[in-house]
Amino acid sequence: MDTDILILDQHTLKDLEIFASNATENSLCKFCNLTRSDGGADVLYRRMQAPWSSAVRIQNTQAAVAFVMQQRACFANMPSAYAIDRTHAYLHEVMPVITDRNLIEFGFSAFSLRANHDRYYYKIITGVQVTNGLIRKAKAFVNQPALTSAAGEVAPYINEMREILDRPRLKKLVDDDVSGWFWKILRLDQTFRLDEKVSISRILKLVFEIDALIAMADVTSQNGFALPDLQEGPLAVHAEGLTHPFVPSPVPNPVALDQNQRVLFLTGPNMAGKTTYLRAIATALYFAHLGMGVPATRFRFTPAQHLFSSISLSDDLHNGVSYFRAEALRAKAVAQAIADGNRVIALLDEPFKGTNVKDALDASRAILERFSTKQDCLFMFSSHLIELSDEITVTQQIDCRYFEADESEGKLRFDYLLRSGVSSQRLGMRVLREEGVFDLLDNKNPTTHS
Repeated sequence: MDTDILILDQHTLKDLEIFASNATENSLCKFCNLTRSDGGADVLYRRMQAPWSSAVRIQNTQAAVAFVMQQRACFANMPSAYAIDRTHAYLHEVMPVITDRNLIEFGFSAFSLRANHDRYYYKIITGVQVTNGLIRKAKAFVNQPALTSAAGEVAPYINEMREILDRPRLKKLVDDDVSGWFWKILRLDQTFRLDEKVSISRILKLVFEIDALIAMADVTSQNGFALPDLQEGPLAVHAEGLTHPFVPSPVPNPVALDQNQRVLFLTGPNMAGKTTYLRAIATALYFAHLGMGVPATRFRFTPAQHLFSSISLSDDLHNGVSYFRAEALRAKAVAQAIADGNRVIALLDEPFKGTNVKDALDASRAILERFSTKQDCLFMFSSHLIELSDEITVTQQIDCRYFEADESEGKLRFDYLLRSGVSSQRLGMRVLREEGVFDLLDNKNPTTHS
């Protein structure tokens, strides 16, 4: 296992909507995919599967993203998506290629290919022209003076591309479009698909890496995200103006968790914003570990090794796992990661709903008490069990926050602002009354269906 990688299990990936399960579903990966090439999209997907847990790696990516943002006009001069995709297809398409080096033998083979394989020859012409154009564009890109001060992980990509383009066969390529005599076309085809195929393929891979970094920089700048500050020491996260990128007209809120208060106990009625707030924290932490900007005005954190979420659980009838057992197994996964000595951040949204109120109270109390003692870990725990407040408010490591609804003027309104303390609102009966459930069951104002 790569210790530089933040561990995210499949349930967390699903909870945070990182990848879509179908073409119509929204996801963070779709949100971030501003790449221009299929290869760049693949690199971005790989990055989003495995964010960093290493501060050095995160800072290296951050420096690259910041440099791309500062020199965005230079990165607009990258080879086009058409040139990238066509060159990739040309290098890997099965077509005849002349292997002869001797001038006379090459001439006979070239004449034979030109005379007998029209379909392939015209594909070769296109491939040679596009590849030659890509190489010229790549040379112009890496030779921009502003890129000599490239920072972070983009710097070695650019430097390696310069070195490859300086190889004798690639360096002497003509600086104009390829056309004319078929001999010249097929000699270049030999260079591209035999002599320098590995080099050109490597250039494409470097372009894909840079394309993914450009996408991360563009998402950061276009959405006004803040690049996080990394801090050393035990786990901590502090944020101002935190929002979720999928929420239209979001209400920003703060986050403050460290080893003085390592547990957030979150209460409030349904629809007030608890789950969205937890998702916003987890999403910001995920982006921060990727090394890109986060949806906040300021964000400071210490990298973790495991990020867990338990927001959307379900039972498993095929394997005989009840809802409460699924909740218990989720808590066990968190406990195992802690027991293994890892730096863990865990978010549990209204856990232990699958059992009776007394069991839920006892389980929540026992879990919260233990969470509060786990050094170098952070926990967020939302609940409707406000009865817990009398016991947990005396624990210094637990910070109590809540959302509430405005019940004035006969209608519920939500401001989605985080407050200090524990909510005492109970709105279940009111919502049922407002929806007319009791009137229907009491047969008041029945509706006649024909």
